[in-house]
Amino acid sequence: MSDRTVLHVKGRVLAGPEDVRDELWAVDGRITYERPPGEALTVSGWALPGLVDAHCHVGLDQHGPVSEEVSEKQALTDRDAGTLLVRDAGSPSDTRWIDAREDLPKIIRAGRHIARTRRYIRNYAHEIEPGDLVAYVAREARRGDGWVKLVGDWIDRDAGDLAACWPRGEVEAAIAEAHRLGARVTAHCFAEDSLRDLVEAGIDCIEHATGLTEDTIPLFAERGVAIVPTLVNIATFPHMADGGEAKFPDWAAHMRRLYERRYDTVRSAYDAGVPVFVGTDAGGSLAHGLVAAEVAELVKAGIPALDALSATAWGARAWLGRPALEEGAPADLVVYDQDPRADVRVLAAPSRIVLNGRIVG
Repeated sequence: MSDRTVLHVKGRVLAGPEDVRDELWAVDGRITYERPPGEALTVSGWALPGLVDAHCHVGLDQHGPVSEEVSEKQALTDRDAGTLLVRDAGSPSDTRWIDAREDLPKIIRAGRHIARTRRYIRNYAHEIEPGDLVAYVAREARRGDGWVKLVGDWIDRDAGDLAACWPRGEVEAAIAEAHRLGARVTAHCFAEDSLRDLVEAGIDCIEHATGLTEDTIPLFAERGVAIVPTLVNIATFPHMADGGEAKFPDWAAHMRRLYERRYDTVRSAYDAGVPVFVGTDAGGSLAHGLVAAEVAELVKAGIPALDALSATAWGARAWLGRPALEEGAPADLVVYDQDPRADVRVLAAPSRIVLNGRIVG
């Protein structure tokens, strides 16, 4: 055994949505439900698996890549909010150095965004034409941790509105290549037009998904395609529309419509059986550390509190292939003074944050 302090967590350990246990221990950074010999440091409360932010950007701000110092601050802000597992949904920065830091959240990377030329935020993405899509998807599949991120739609300045970025044939070939290499594919999509092609081409997830309609929601449910709504980001649509209305009035009106029906869209997808997960879109123009606010937004949209919790805890970890509070899992957990199942707003005030068996906050 190492010289790590043995940690004893007691009270209510939420090993699953209905699997409530009295205590666990962290020994050598791993969870055990068998009492170890010797003394232990005790922490009491309601324990959840470390929260998941499934759409986050470490190493990125509104202008593009950032320094390691700024990336560290971003990761620490997420950690201190209880986010101990991040699916980084696209970043131009190499953040693999974070993996060596036991005090920072674990990251599952999607490589760098892949966008159509001049059809995304400057300095964020590889900006390419359709003929190069397969090659770039293969590159990012090898660079990432099992995910690739496409920009599925963005404003077309000639049309003055959101429009799909990729032809169907190139998307099919690119997703097939990613799957051949063992990676899943997700795509940024605000509007309606790109969704059917992407889902029928075999995509695994859609980010934002504000363009879902009664025609495409059943297709998502049938294919098991997940969505990460990022409602705390969708809240910025009116401000974005105001800023672009003079030049692109059709786009601005479209963004407002997507915003106005955002809760109905998410609830309809959930009711149809579409998997829904928590993501904040932190790291562009949004601050880090908003995971509790996003869970609250899902509840406001009409998702039951327990399922909204699962979307950032047990369910999210299972979807990403990472353990929760199982025997032998990394001891990554968050402790609260009250039951978060009764009121998800509890998530905003963790009393203890444990990462790799050590109290870090």
